Amino acid sequence: MSEKKHTIDVDFFRQLDRFTFMVRKKVSTAYAGSRRSTHSGKGLDTVGYREYNRGDELKSIDWKAYARIEKLYVRQFEEDKSLTTHILLDASNSMDYASEDTTKYEYATMLAAGFAYLVTKDNDKFAISTFADDVNIARARRGRKYLLQTIERLEDVKLGGKTGIDEITTQYGKAIKSRSLIIIISDFLDDFKSIESAIYRFSYHDLILVQVLDPTERNLKVHGHSKLVDLETDVNLDTYVSDSFKDEYQEKLEEHINRIQDTCSRVGAEFYTFTTDIPIFDAFLHTISRRR
Repeated sequence: MSEKKHTIDVDFFRQLDRFTFMVRKKVSTAYAGSRRSTHSGKGLDTVGYREYNRGDELKSIDWKAYARIEKLYVRQFEEDKSLTTHILLDASNSMDYASEDTTKYEYATMLAAGFAYLVTKDNDKFAISTFADDVNIARARRGRKYLLQTIERLEDVKLGGKTGIDEITTQYGKAIKSRSLIIIISDFLDDFKSIESAIYRFSYHDLILVQVLDPTERNLKVHGHSKLVDLETDVNLDTYVSDSFKDEYQEKLEEHINRIQDTCSRVGAEFYTFTTDIPIFDAFLHTISRRR
């Protein structure tokens, strides 16, 4: 279990401020939590009609329709409805890996804090909850003060345990009271069936999956006699890494990633894969440009 403090560069939010200004129009529609919902009465655009019910506003009645068919109908409109953003951040042992300076958890934390910051800019509610075998559910709130408190909490998280994404999404799903924007940030090096179940469980919501990998995981660079360690189980494997071994590893990883992508596409969710050597703002720009 990791005892170290996971720090975020003090210049991170100053850079994020400049970055947000550069892409303001994209950000305002991408992560403001904006969602259309259907209501009767005042709104933005007419989307349909339904029969009049006692208690409906008289001004919403379509009198032209009544003149034609002598039945009362009310217009239905789309209006903006703010969504709460729930960010689930993987804090299992495997996220503590780094072949260079930045661990997967530290990179994932910057992504989580960045997404929360963009939501905070529009004064919407967010929560960042960490998970491994279990989930530490945070209460959704709004405001910059809460964001700073959240970042301090994330910096002190002790990593440990195995990724149990199926179980934690079952637990977390019980805490979500309304349709939301859900962002899951993990290495997703879990059983595919568990990941698939989690995706379908949250498919009703606006769902984003962000996979964070170390460059050496994305492209296996070791060769010859090597000791491989499973960070979540501490199991050691002494093996010879041949070219065929690397080819098989790469094939299985790509198949795993493609299966996640295909499942997300089926339910209308978004899926992104980043390695920790990709500049964090390039990752943000990629996600925002996809959500225009």
